[in-house]
Amino acid sequence: TDREPTISPEFRAMLDLLGGQRFINVFIRSELDVHAFIAHGVPRSALNHLISSVSLLGREENLKKAIGLSARTSQRHKSAPDAVLNEDQGSRAWKFAEILSKATEVFGTREAAEQWLERPALALNQSRPIDLLSTQIGAKQVENLLVQLEYCVYI
Repeated sequence: TDREPTISPEFRAMLDLLGGQRFINVFIRSELDVHAFIAHGVPRSALNHLISSVSLLGREENLKKAIGLSARTSQRHKSAPDAVLNEDQGSRAWKFAEILSKATEVFGTREAAEQWLERPALALNQSRPIDLLSTQIGAKQVENLLVQLEYCVYI
């Protein structure tokens, strides 16, 4: 029988940033499902949706740091939306969506979350959170800070 894909609420915000059911037609209920989704190839159309709906990704330097794409590569992705991203690009797109979703939850609005990502943070040695997303360890630092902000625990 054809069943509607079931998406866990914890993953819904990330998938919505990637275009939701319009571009993604998979069951995602666990991190292993996310792994399989990325390993099979995130649709380029999902990345195109993310870039077009998140204003701070409109600046090439932010796109490069957050997703690891140049503006030229991004344009190529737009011309072939049915293709899929490689695992690294898919992982980085998912991680950015995850961080933006968490920041939106912490700060209340997407606009406030995007502004926070672009401002130097004292807890990150005055680095802008968006600048740290170019490495896994930097992204982890941003995630840790968001958890601290969420629970008002500053270390």
